[in-house]
Amino acid sequence: MRPKSISNNVDKTNAQLLGTEKIGKLLKTYAFPAIIAMTASSLYNIIDSIFIGQGVGPMAISGLAITFPIMNLSAAFGTLVGAGAAALISILLGQRNYEVANKVLGNVMTLNTIIGVLFTIVTLSLLDPILEFFGASENTLPYARDYMRINLLGNAITHLYFGLNAVLRSSGHPKRAMAATILTVALNAALDPIFIFGLDMGVQGAAIATVLAQTVSLIWLLSIFANKKEVLHFRKGVFSWDSRIARESLSIGLAPFLMNVASCFVVLLINQRLKTYGGDLAIGAYGIVNRISFIFLMVVMGLNQGMQPIAGYNYGAGQFSRVMEVLRTTIFWASAVTIVGFLLGMLCPSTLVSAFTSDAELKEIASRGLRLMIIAFPVVGFQVVVSNFFQSLGMANKAIFMSLSRQLLFLIPFLIIMPPLLGTDGVWLSMPMADGVSAIIAGFMLAGFMRKLKKGEIKTKNIE
Repeated sequence: MRPKSISNNVDKTNAQLLGTEKIGKLLKTYAFPAIIAMTASSLYNIIDSIFIGQGVGPMAISGLAITFPIMNLSAAFGTLVGAGAAALISILLGQRNYEVANKVLGNVMTLNTIIGVLFTIVTLSLLDPILEFFGASENTLPYARDYMRINLLGNAITHLYFGLNAVLRSSGHPKRAMAATILTVALNAALDPIFIFGLDMGVQGAAIATVLAQTVSLIWLLSIFANKKEVLHFRKGVFSWDSRIARESLSIGLAPFLMNVASCFVVLLINQRLKTYGGDLAIGAYGIVNRISFIFLMVVMGLNQGMQPIAGYNYGAGQFSRVMEVLRTTIFWASAVTIVGFLLGMLCPSTLVSAFTSDAELKEIASRGLRLMIIAFPVVGFQVVVSNFFQSLGMANKAIFMSLSRQLLFLIPFLIIMPPLLGTDGVWLSMPMADGVSAIIAGFMLAGFMRKLKKGEIKTKNIE
């Protein structure tokens, strides 16, 4: 179908600049707010962990770590809709297909609400067995249960908040998307001590603070998309179910969805292996190490989110030289970030860990785990960017393979083989081993894409 325009007068300048402005300036404009947003997003998880660890205790930290697989699974369903819709909208804007882009926005609302509510109903009804399956003991189950009950009740809100924020960024408003995330973090940081300490609600207080903060930001996002002057806005007919749009959006979002699902089961296996070889404190140590590594990975994801609308728009417009330029620039900065993370983790692990706990034994376990887990960190930036690059272009099959290869093809076998040989160290070392192999695969796949591009075999498809 040929690109369509919309009749009312709206400002399309922000979106159209993606095809004309210098790549370096564009990436700075889009990535910097996204980096702040993603870093802030990881910070409110870290804030929860710090307040819980310092205010409730080491068993509460371990209980929180038990919830990671469920949180990953919830995020998987959220990204299935949000990430796919964001990439699809970027391509549609590059094709000047504003009518269908608005329909994608409406489907984000419909799909996220349905999936969010269904996930809550199913998970709440089976919560205790699920947590026990994920490694909860009689010491950690009460904390994990209290935290997840509140989070699950706000699950649909979380899905809508993240989905609309991704769409907002893709429609040419990176600073507004950043502001929504910062608002969430600031509110969460302010509410955490009130609910955890002031009202003496412990882990339940941390969960309530998170849901309330996301609710306020969601209301603001809804008000933005209610503005008829925006390129994308709520209007009559956009909320009706469109199977073609849903299929296209979900197929693109399938890569991050499957990655998060795989991550859910990988964390389950990690927790079980750590429990077997190190006990509850080893699980708590993984929770701390995971939060620290996420700080740097969220910066990389921020760079990816900055790259995504630029790559998607120019791919939709057939400007492939600009697509490759933004890829090269993003890889450079992402690699710089993970190298910095590697150096900090190796040189001062105990300083980083101390923010989460004052327990000497837990600090020792987490410090050693951090050093082992980030051995391959310098190549992680490259691997993550290439995987997200294919997703940005709507190349679902390539993105799915790259997303799953690290988790299923490499990490799970290493987690089965290494712990019996090296104990707890084997669990930690499995992760950098998988990262290294995945980076090599990413290099081969990118080289293949570039060969096809030079031969003129890469074409952009129109989406009806």
